Amino acid sequence: MSIAQKPKFSKRIFWDVVFESLDYDAKASFVIERVFERGDVDDIRNCRRYYGDEKVTQTLLKAKYLPETRLYLASAVIKRPIKDFACYTLKQLNPKLFPY
Repeated sequence: MSIAQKPKFSKRIFWDVVFESLDYDAKASFVIERVFERGDVDDIRNCRRYYGDEKVTQTLLKAKYLPETRLYLASAVIKRPIKDFACYTLKQLNPKLFPY
């Protein structure tokens, strides 16, 4: 049985943590959400390759926050409608004030 090679992500994605000490397995949800929030196409590919589509899908569906543009990207990548995402539901339940 072969162990998956640690993915190579851009350091800019994890600007606020010590990149070298990041535990990809223990902090899988954090890593997946951050890659989809701030990563480029190569980062997303590496993430899917390392974690697998099932883990990525479950994590993204449970995420409490994704920027709107990245929500649509995640929806296209995992082939699920945006209404299935928890962050979309939370956004609908907490509308912003009407700007006047």
